[in-house]
Amino acid sequence: MVSKQYPRLGETVFHEILENGLHIYVDRRRDFQKSYAFFATNYGGMDMRFFQEGRWKNTPAGVAHFLEHKMFDTKEGNALQDLAANGASPNAFTSSAITGYYFESTEKFFDNLRILLSFVSVPWFTQESVDKEQGIIGQEIRMVEDDPENQVFYALMECLYDHHPIRVPIAGTQESISHITAGTLYSCHKAFYNPSNMVLTVAGDVDPERVCAVAKEILPVQSLGHIDRDYGGEEEPRAAKGEKELTMAVSTPIFQLGFKCDPAQRGEAWMAQELAGELACEALLGSSSPLYARLYSQGLINKNFGYGFEVYPGCALMAAGGESRDPAAVRDAVLEEGARLAREGIDPALFSRLKKGMYGAKVRGLNSFEYLCINMAQSHFAGAEFLRFPEVFDSITQARVEDLLRRWVTPERCGLAVVRPGEGSV
Repeated sequence: MVSKQYPRLGETVFHEILENGLHIYVDRRRDFQKSYAFFATNYGGMDMRFFQEGRWKNTPAGVAHFLEHKMFDTKEGNALQDLAANGASPNAFTSSAITGYYFESTEKFFDNLRILLSFVSVPWFTQESVDKEQGIIGQEIRMVEDDPENQVFYALMECLYDHHPIRVPIAGTQESISHITAGTLYSCHKAFYNPSNMVLTVAGDVDPERVCAVAKEILPVQSLGHIDRDYGGEEEPRAAKGEKELTMAVSTPIFQLGFKCDPAQRGEAWMAQELAGELACEALLGSSSPLYARLYSQGLINKNFGYGFEVYPGCALMAAGGESRDPAAVRDAVLEEGARLAREGIDPALFSRLKKGMYGAKVRGLNSFEYLCINMAQSHFAGAEFLRFPEVFDSITQARVEDLLRRWVTPERCGLAVVRPGEGSV
């Protein structure tokens, strides 16, 4: 095990690569009572087509999320109950790109770590339990389909992307999950829940060597290597279509406005694009921006307005949304402001404040073990070191952010999805 210091952050991270290919990162925080472990696989809702055993396999939408639900089942009972009995607070999530299992505890950390590594690496499914879970997840999907904010997000994805699986809901549909069997789950677990496709990140006052020893004791010895995935080929830079409208039971129109951005490369180039994209969002849409003040004063947005820059394998996007009496006017104002910033540039004093504020927020985020461990894992899957962000942040210039706005905030890359008051959809 090697240790690496990050002097600008005052952090030291221990790193080990096991023979089975698992990467382990431990940020030892001495004199802290709480510890946190995050065990993640580089497998999410978009990974529906992959190469396994000499051929390409297609799986139904929603398998990654379904698998997350079922992984807590064990031969002996339920891992959630076992962790809770040990004083841990466990949970899990599935995103479009990864699935993660975690716990937080103030005692019995290594007992809990054994439970976590065991139930995630040793699947236990029966067709009867899978059939039962289809009903449970089906109810969850129906609730999501009745949620206007969820529906407007996926409507935006359809506006921006021709075929990339980011368009597909993470939980799938009631139709797609009806095709999931115990065999489907075992096959996907074998492909993606192998140690070389996973990472373990830990924060707290725990012995890094002992973390590695437990992982060696519990996890499979063999590595299955890299898993190729197919996201349908490269997307065109343009948005797939300009607009999509739905009608649902809302009192005020809800909208999501997005811009299709260039996919990120791996390594520090990925981190640099993520940081530059976030700064571009702040300069264009942030609460300190001239546009935000103007839209708010005109009553076109309210306190529910939000924005962000997202990066996934094979795609990236800038999005903003909330409630508005005139979403098209918001879109036009954003495009106009993007053109002005491309022409005149960002005010240097504003850019300096935005950059300092964002850097400070990221440093403060390190106080959260959850934030630290999840970001270390996501950065690892992208080929980057999360705690190198100060050095990468230094390299982000105003000219680079202005260039992103110039290339990305254009009518050709723009999509607008709106949910208007009414019943049903059009």
